[in-house]
Amino acid sequence: MASEVPPVGAETVKVESLGPQSRQINVTVKIVSKSPVRETVSRSDGSAHRVADALVGDETGVIYLTLWDDNIDKVNDGDIISIKNGYVSLFKGSMRLNIGRFGSFEKTEVSLPEVNTKNNLSEKTYEQERRYPTFRPAYRDEGYRRGRRFGGSRRRY
Repeated sequence: MASEVPPVGAETVKVESLGPQSRQINVTVKIVSKSPVRETVSRSDGSAHRVADALVGDETGVIYLTLWDDNIDKVNDGDIISIKNGYVSLFKGSMRLNIGRFGSFEKTEVSLPEVNTKNNLSEKTYEQERRYPTFRPAYRDEGYRRGRRFGGSRRRY
């Protein structure tokens, strides 16, 4: 992808400093391994997409990077990439690094020390807030529950 100007105030960080709410991340990482590609369907428009997870990291730790569609074919095991304007999200309670719509990445020739695979940030699980609150009506009185809507008899006083 084309190199873009990093967001104002964004600096390059290390993997160990990432958290579930990290945004505007600039990080240089090495691809340790890439999972097999799987197919998924978009919830918004029903279109088919390819997705794969790549374990990426530096000397401080590793995290899973989610790759979509064409980005999967642009990287291989052992490549070193520089991510600009990435973000972290939770998938099934574990952290995932994402490039997203406004981020980019490119291969780089920077050398990285040995990757620390013992500190896997994606192994720790976090409590995830519900996207959509569950609806539970507040019943003002028990009479409504016994009403016809719930199969009970209707009393007239």
